Amino acid sequence: MTSRSALQFGWTVRSLAVGSPIPCGTDNDVEMPTSVSSSSSGPDGGLTQKVLAAAAVAGIDHVGVADASPFHATREILEKRKAEGLHGGMEFTYRNPQRSTDPGRSVPGARSLVVAAWRYAAPGDANGVVPESVDGTPVGLVARYAQVDAYRPLRAALGSVAEVLRSSGHRALVLADDNSLVDRAAAVRAGLGWFGRNANVLLPDEGSWFVLGSVVTDAWLDPATEEVADGCGTCRRCLDGCPTGALVAPGVLDARRCLAWLVQVPGEFPRQWRGALGNRVYGCDECQEVCPPNGRVAGRRTISPTRPGIIDLWWLLSVDDVAILDAVGHWYIPGRDVDVVRRNALVALGNSPETAAASPDAAERTDAVLRTHLRGPGVLAEHAAWAALRLGRDHLLDEPGVVDRPEVVHERSCWEDGTCDSP
Repeated sequence: MTSRSALQFGWTVRSLAVGSPIPCGTDNDVEMPTSVSSSSSGPDGGLTQKVLAAAAVAGIDHVGVADASPFHATREILEKRKAEGLHGGMEFTYRNPQRSTDPGRSVPGARSLVVAAWRYAAPGDANGVVPESVDGTPVGLVARYAQVDAYRPLRAALGSVAEVLRSSGHRALVLADDNSLVDRAAAVRAGLGWFGRNANVLLPDEGSWFVLGSVVTDAWLDPATEEVADGCGTCRRCLDGCPTGALVAPGVLDARRCLAWLVQVPGEFPRQWRGALGNRVYGCDECQEVCPPNGRVAGRRTISPTRPGIIDLWWLLSVDDVAILDAVGHWYIPGRDVDVVRRNALVALGNSPETAAASPDAAERTDAVLRTHLRGPGVLAEHAAWAALRLGRDHLLDEPGVVDRPEVVHERSCWEDGTCDSP
């Protein structure tokens, strides 16, 4: 499942995003041998070359080797940021820093990490402005990392690498989009890239349009001899371009403000950031889109319905749970509760005034979906009321079965007296 591990949450979590509370990404289908063969005289250069060759054959874009000693500095950062509340309630590698920063907790006697970067945005396409509508239909934006499940092919490729190690008598475990390993710190140690100011790992001349994964093994492989030098310099495009100011310092992200994280949190979407969400439905790429290296390798948007990278908001707010999960089931959706997605879509619709009621037909379709959710679960009624007020569809709130709902009364009160940070 694509989750917050593709997101931008500091040194150790991806979406992400970045960061995932769903237990996935471990390659447990193949039993690890109980007997361990390991060289005690030094790294096995021959086996290292076999591993790198297997990675190339498997189609891995970039691969490096790191030693598997604990990431003590990263552990301190995790604990400090959690104590400061910057994690915004996120768990993933924050859940158990002692475990996520020690590869030996996953593979006893771990000596090496084979770290891979798998591209999820193909080079060659120019960045483009995503429209608010297509042919008069209001649409929602889907972040690049969520348009496809890039972790599935990455896990398969790393599985091939792990088999080479197992066939040589070693233990090997695949970890991708998994809370057992701080994969960004591993990627930097393996010489793949540097910690960017946007809190992503950036690869030289390649940017950050990658998901990361590793094979943890007790084999002694040749590690990278040095880390990649910082390539950000004094650039501030990501810090200045974040819609909510979530990048509070170079490389430091406050998840409580990060749209990519907030769209994954159940319950009320924070009122002060609803306008900033724009027509995003899932994820936010802003700090990556403005990054100069990423601008040179912009990727394709590859999700439907309607057209790549965007999704029909009327459709999303009209269909049942099964249809939504069929379309976006690879997203991290807490508890598989698609009302989280509907909530995001209602905010996006409310932020689409130029199209949601641009014609009598558009107004009729918008009113239809708002009526449905004004009578739905409380959290959806609240956001539907907010959207109706944003779009000037106030009359919908006066209808029987709606006018007296507490969520509707509260939204209208906030709008009228300005006490709830309404736009």
